[in-house]
Amino acid sequence: GYLQNVARTHGDLAYMRLGPQHAYVVSHPDWIRDILVTHQGNFTKSRILERAKVLLGEGLLTSEGDFHTRQRRLVQPAFHRDRLARYAADMVACAERASQSWAAGVEYDFHREMTRLTLAIVGRTLFSADVSSDADEIGAAMTQIFSLFDTLLMPFADWLQKLPIPPVLRFEKARDKLDRIVYRLIAERRASGQDTGDLLSMLLLAQDEDNARMTDKQVSDEALTLLIAGKLLGLDPTQLTVA
Repeated sequence: GYLQNVARTHGDLAYMRLGPQHAYVVSHPDWIRDILVTHQGNFTKSRILERAKVLLGEGLLTSEGDFHTRQRRLVQPAFHRDRLARYAADMVACAERASQSWAAGVEYDFHREMTRLTLAIVGRTLFSADVSSDADEIGAAMTQIFSLFDTLLMPFADWLQKLPIPPVLRFEKARDKLDRIVYRLIAERRASGQDTGDLLSMLLLAQDEDNARMTDKQVSDEALTLLIAGKLLGLDPTQLTVA
C-alpha cells in the first residue's frame, strides 16, 4: 500500500531514502522492461536474493552475469510449451487425487493440505517422484527456513551466520534436511540413467556449447530453487473458500 501511494503521489519514477540507502520506485512498464530485460546486465539483484544464496546457492533466481546466462540456456528447454502442457496435466491429476481424499464433514488443516498438494505437484513435475512420504518433513523444513530467513537479512548477517546461535543452527538443520532429500533424488536418477522427461532429467542431461553438463551441486541449486518457488507459489489457505 505504501509503495502504491508513492507511485500515485510522485509518478512513474519516485526517489526515497531507506536509511543510508538511495531507493527508486519505478512504475512505468517501459522502464521496468528496460531494467529487467533490455538493460538487465546493468543491474544486480537485491540484497534479499544475494542473501538467499545461503539456501539456493547459484540457482537461476540468485545467480548473475555469464553464469546466469549459461544456466538459463541449459534450463530453458524444460519450459518448452509441450512440456508445460504435460506439467499442467500432472497438476490437475495431483489436485484431483487430493480432493478425492477429503471427506465431507471432516475438518482439515488447509495449510498442511495445500503444502502437501504443492509438494506433490512439484515432486511429480520436477522429479517424477511421489514425495508424499517426505512431504511433512519438507514442509516443516521450509516453514522453519522461511520463519528464520529474516534473521539472515539483518545488518551484519554475514557475521551472525557464523555464530552457533539457535536461529542459525535451526536454519542450517532445515537447509541440510532439504539438501539430503534433493541429493538423494539426484543420486537415484543418475544411478538409473533414465530420462523420464521431467525437469530433473532435463537438468541432468542439459549440455552447453562445450558439451559440459551441470555438476550435482548446480543441479541441486536449480532443483532447490524450483522446489522453493513451488512452495512460495502454493495457495494461501487464508484466501481459500471451500464450497
